Amino acid sequence: MNKKANTILFVLGATILNVLVMGIVFTVLLVVLSSIAPPTMSPEIGTLAVALVFLATIIVTYVLYHFSVKFLSKKVDLEKYFEPIFRSRKVPPRKRTD
Repeated sequence: MNKKANTILFVLGATILNVLVMGIVFTVLLVVLSSIAPPTMSPEIGTLAVALVFLATIIVTYVLYHFSVKFLSKKVDLEKYFEPIFRSRKVPPRKRTD
């Protein structure tokens, strides 16, 4: 396989894993919320709490993904196997025709 195929497979695999981790974290946080929330909570507060749980899920998932990729890049030379995703596209200077 070439570097582009490796990069595409890595991004697809990381995305699927990230969505699975997000689902697990969301479920765990909802279980924690339901265990500490009083049974007579108003629907407005419940909706706000679920929204905050969703926001916390996004933040926790991002932090986990960031640290896992950082750890992987320290253990493995990623430039050897993957194509750079973002490159700076430098425009060559124009040649003067004076």
